[in-house]
This record gives sequence, C-alpha cells and structure tokens, in this order.
Amino acid sequence: MKIIVLQDYLRSGGTERQSLLLSEAFASAGNEVVLMTFRPGGVLAGSGSGIPRTGGRLTRIALQPFDTGMDWFAPGLFPRAAAFAPDVILCHGRMANCYAGGLQRFLPSTAVVATMRTGKPLPWMFRRSLRMARHVVANSRQARDFLVTALEIHRDNVSVIHNSLVFDPAANPEAGSHLGKCPRAVDTRAALGASPATFVLLCVAMFRPKKNQRELIKIAAELPSGLDWQLWLAGDGPTRDACLRLARERGMGDRVKFPGFAADPSGLYAAADVAVLASASESLSNFLIESQAAGLPAVAYSAQGIDECMVPERTGWVIERGDRAAFRLALERLAADPPDIRAARAAEASAFARSEFDPARQVSAYLDLFSRLLKA
Repeated sequence: MKIIVLQDYLRSGGTERQSLLLSEAFASAGNEVVLMTFRPGGVLAGSGSGIPRTGGRLTRIALQPFDTGMDWFAPGLFPRAAAFAPDVILCHGRMANCYAGGLQRFLPSTAVVATMRTGKPLPWMFRRSLRMARHVVANSRQARDFLVTALEIHRDNVSVIHNSLVFDPAANPEAGSHLGKCPRAVDTRAALGASPATFVLLCVAMFRPKKNQRELIKIAAELPSGLDWQLWLAGDGPTRDACLRLARERGMGDRVKFPGFAADPSGLYAAADVAVLASASESLSNFLIESQAAGLPAVAYSAQGIDECMVPERTGWVIERGDRAAFRLALERLAADPPDIRAARAAEASAFARSEFDPARQVSAYLDLFSRLLKA
C-alpha cells in the first residue's frame, strides 16, 4: 500500500509520537509511506520510534518551505498528496483532521481515515471532516461513543484502535524497577533530591492549561506533613513557568521538581512510585499507558478514556474531577502499601499495558482496517 500519515508539526506530544511510530511500522511492514507535516522541524523531527526497518520506504515531507509558526497552514497539500497517489491517508491531530474532508472529496478513490484522539472541543472543520472521511479511528471506546452519539456518525464507520506503547518496557531493563530501585533509578532519585524512602509522584505531559499540572501541585500541598514525598512534573510548554511560581509561592520548591522534557521518560518511570494525572482533556493518555507498562500504579482525574488505561481499582484509580480529598486519600493508601502488594500491582499493570497496547497489535489493526477499506 501507499500511505500518507498527515500531521501538522512534530512537537513533543503523544499524537506526534504515535505518528512517528505508525509511519515507521507501516514502512517496516513493506508499505511505501510518506510522513507529511505542515511545518518543518519540531522537537521530534530528528527522532525515530526505534522500529527496525525490514522493508518498504519512509519519506518525510514538510509542506512549508520554512517554519511560519502556523499550525494550520498547509501549502500545496492537495497537489502534493495527489502526486503520491496514496491508497490511504491517515490524519493525525486537530489541524490535519480539519483537512480530512477536503482530501476525501479531492481524492475520492483514496481511503481518507480521520482520527479522534482528543478531548478538546472540536473546530467546525474537524467535525465536518469526521463526517466526510471514509472512516474514523477513535483511540478509546468513550471517544467512539462520542462520535456516534454527539456527531451522529454511523457506528460501522468508526473503529476503536488504542494508542500504541511508544516506549517498550520489555526493551528497557529498568522497567518496573522502581520497587527494587536499580542503580540508574537510584541515581535519578538522588539527582532530584529523593531518598530511597521518598514517595515519588510523577506526571509526564506537555505544560498546557488543560493538562492542569497546577492541580497536582495543589493536591500534593495537602498531603500529610509526616509523609516524605516529591512531585516530579516532567515536560515543557507554556504553563511551566506558572507552575514553577506556584510551587515556590507555596513553599514547595524543595518537593516539586521540574526535570524538563524527556525524549525517553523510561528512566523517570523506573525511579518513580506512582503516576498522577489531573488533565481535563484526554481521549486516551499515553502517559498512563506508558507508566502502567512500567509497573507504576496510577491516580487520575476522570476524563475521556482514562479508565481504559488501567485496570480500575487494581492498578489505577479514577477520581471524580475536582475531588482533591479522594485523590489525596488514594495517594496515601498507595504510599502505605507493603512491598508485596506493590510488587503484585506492578506486575499486573505491566502485563495489562504490554498486552492491551502492544504496538504490533495496534499496527496490525490499522493495516487490516486499511485493507478492508480498499476492498470495499
């Protein structure tokens, strides 16, 4: 097959990582693939998924000759796509999906596949494209239900394919080692001022208003004074400085740490004790998937698809939005768990995530879907 994976910009988010992984996996399966972005560059522009290439060809194309900073600007998209004569165009991200309907109309013989992998409000063009595309992939069951009920898209035209694990814990000897604290994990903790006994809360996410790291700082501020804890907020983005100021204003500068953007956060997962998330806008959280695969229990506010990232009440706890007391109580209970309970929970979380979000399984689901669409 000839496949275009369309993405506006290779910033550091989960959707962009999925674009890279799928592009390389499709090419590895013997397909001719173009990863087409609107803007050149980006944090992940020089990155790869680590999937070995065994066949096929992957080409990267940026439509803007230089970075204009405009995520929506896709000069020459339609003729460039037509010149490649794709069998399938897979649209990732809000901006790319806004063009899915126009691409389907311009290339009627191509199977244009839109995706629903956001909990943010959808622009009008996005909603229109979801109805016009040949098919829609939702990355959670709750996202599919929204498409069917709110947008009235026929259920047969929507498939659920979960996100793939980007960082494979099986390839990382530190995965799940937060219990035994391997040497590198011990070093990571020491570098951030955490002792072996410190209960480390971890969130890996872009700093955006909807990711709501401020709420995690406020929750942590109410933990018992006798508990030795730290909160690590890894990532970068526009709200990072505001979170830094909040932590300092609350006198928490020695307990709230900002490790910065991590191209591969596996080392942080290995060194932490629990994954925490207060995001108000999700469809399926890559962070919670990865942390579960690494054996971390999770506590998260309710949002679209969150409960599909864990085994509820066993490897993770979904808290009603805004209920800080319940969130804090779940953390206190996890901190008090004996080592054998922690080990059993870590093993179950890792087994669940590595099975449910296995990249080979998800890539196969996409390729099977493409084949069905082309035969229809």
